[in-house]
Amino acid sequence: MKKGLLLFLLSITVLLGIWAFQIKGNGEKDEVLIQSILNGMQHLHYAPLEIDDAYSERVYDLYLDDIDGSKRFFTVDDIAQMAPYKDKIDNEVSASEFEFFNLSVSLLKKRTALIEQYYKEILAEPFDFTKDEMIEFDEEELDVAKDEAELKDRWRKVLKYRTMVDITNNLEKQEEAKKKAESGEEEEKEEKKEDDKDILSMSFEELEEDARKEQLKVHDRWFKRLSEQEHRDYIATYLNAVTSAFDPHTNYFAPADKETFDISISGRLEGIGAQLREEDGDIKVIRIVPGSASWRQKELEANDVILKVAQGEEDPVDVVGMRLDDAVKLIRGKKGTEVRLTVKKLDGNTTVIPIIRDIVILEESYAKSSVIESDKINGKVGLIYLPKFYADFTKTGGRNCAEDIRKELEGLKSEQVSGIILDLRNNGGGSLNEVVDMSGLFIEKGPIVQVKGKDDDPRVLKDKNPKVTYDGPLVVMVNSGSASASEILAAALQDYERAIIIGGNSTFGKGTVQRFINLDRTLPATLSNMRPLGSVKMTVQKFYRINGGATQLKGVEPDIVLPYSYNYIDTGEKEHDFPMVWDEIEPVDYSTSTSIGNIEKIKQLSRSRVENSETFRLIDERAKLLKTERDNPNENLNLKKYRAEEKASDDRFEKYEELTDEEIPGLEVSTPDFFVRTVEADSAQIARVEEWHKSIKKDIYLDEALNVISDLINQ
Repeated sequence: MKKGLLLFLLSITVLLGIWAFQIKGNGEKDEVLIQSILNGMQHLHYAPLEIDDAYSERVYDLYLDDIDGSKRFFTVDDIAQMAPYKDKIDNEVSASEFEFFNLSVSLLKKRTALIEQYYKEILAEPFDFTKDEMIEFDEEELDVAKDEAELKDRWRKVLKYRTMVDITNNLEKQEEAKKKAESGEEEEKEEKKEDDKDILSMSFEELEEDARKEQLKVHDRWFKRLSEQEHRDYIATYLNAVTSAFDPHTNYFAPADKETFDISISGRLEGIGAQLREEDGDIKVIRIVPGSASWRQKELEANDVILKVAQGEEDPVDVVGMRLDDAVKLIRGKKGTEVRLTVKKLDGNTTVIPIIRDIVILEESYAKSSVIESDKINGKVGLIYLPKFYADFTKTGGRNCAEDIRKELEGLKSEQVSGIILDLRNNGGGSLNEVVDMSGLFIEKGPIVQVKGKDDDPRVLKDKNPKVTYDGPLVVMVNSGSASASEILAAALQDYERAIIIGGNSTFGKGTVQRFINLDRTLPATLSNMRPLGSVKMTVQKFYRINGGATQLKGVEPDIVLPYSYNYIDTGEKEHDFPMVWDEIEPVDYSTSTSIGNIEKIKQLSRSRVENSETFRLIDERAKLLKTERDNPNENLNLKKYRAEEKASDDRFEKYEELTDEEIPGLEVSTPDFFVRTVEADSAQIARVEEWHKSIKKDIYLDEALNVISDLINQ
């Protein structure tokens, strides 16, 4: 595996050299950037496109959908001005020209300024909620506004709808309070904040006015953010259309976006450990990460407003009114360095807080396990939840999920569990190498996945370690959010008949491999002043199951299919624009396991339970109803009729509301001893584990997974 990967990386390095040689420039960063991206696409993308009129139309459609997919900014006249470029973008990008882009930004800024006037004018006057009219929410059915009058009316309907929703929510609160008062039931007392309004005593006119004021605040904040958009933001959106025209997973990442991605995939960053948010021009602390530098220093608190940021003893930089991402750049920094924050406390006092930056660990990103006991199981079952296939790409001492899963398996074995459930639901993937190593924890040795580059023969990634960490009964839980690396693991264990896969109709269906290409590496020395350019996450390979089939588009079909709310709605990769096609290659030799036994018998037992389950019957019924509701997305703007329709909809869904609120009888969940020792001093982490355990006890899908693993154990 490592040799094949090394050869692949060497080929990329050679191509980067050729790529850099072809890049020219006359001092304009955008020109160099788009040259670098397009040259890279032609050299490295798995299925490079001809830069022709068909490609131009793809970019045009993607870009307009990105900047005005809701069709609330541009008019027919605006589109008419941009339409001549629909088949000329290929010529522009090839020549590093930006006429279309510059025109689109100019028109967008013009419309943004106009719409800012519109929403302020519209929200200044009461709405007429007795008028019979509808709002269209199916963007594909919506035409571009024919003129400014229609555009303004479209905004009137949107604002009216949002105001109506707020009014309806508050009317329901009033009605509920009235019912309680009439029945003599005491109303629950909630702690009030200073700016809370007494909604229960408001007249309809007051509720309407209050709702409009709230919408004005919401839109003021939104349009303030739009006004802060800089050239780098607009060009990043355009370049994403240029790259996504190749496939939906090929994207441009500005330097700050790449840093954020690295943090999400590794679960760690160097900084102070505070979650921040921009509110009305202020940089506000929302949360302190337990165990972080800020948490240990103990002075920075939630709701503090950061006014200035200084690097050690240097002069502080004022961050009031600064974009959040720019402020974050000043606050983050290398482990061991000092940042001094000037903050305003809730009491109005201002203080300077010095913090020594450190590694921030985002525990929510990492694997965790629990021990489950149930009346239906003879013994204990281990549950491992893996939210993503994380890895330490920077090689700075971070964690890797394969090693973490190995430790969880060893720990659960010490608990003498009779079987293990691996939960990969909503796991969007991550490191390809990690999934190969992780698969090897469950099999002796052999091929795990086939990987193919655009001009290469398939390369087989194998587990070469004969040691098996866990060889007992195994169930893998997936759903439509299980993608990429999750699908590789599920497919490999399914092909080996090593585990039973349980989930919805299929997994996500992402069967492609991406690599990040640092565009700075593509620059010749003469253009080094252009750095940083950012990165491109590019599709360079496809992966295939060891049985030869791709997971692309089709995903992995579970052995046991359970009713899910999305089972009648198209989801996953096939919903993206321009996904890569499904195909298949020759299978490789592998030997199946004998750990599952009579899988058909187990599937039959599960099917019988599901068919006789009232809960699953209702879930399936709700799924069909959701499909019907989704196919009719329009809303009535007559308040009386809207409320009547909402009431009818609520009545239809009422019997489904508590489907997953009840605890499963006879289910006991505990923290493994090996994990207790690591968290006993961290009250925040203990609280998170307790919340997880509560959700486990109400998980109807996990309950059926326990039934299945019980069937496996009994065999």
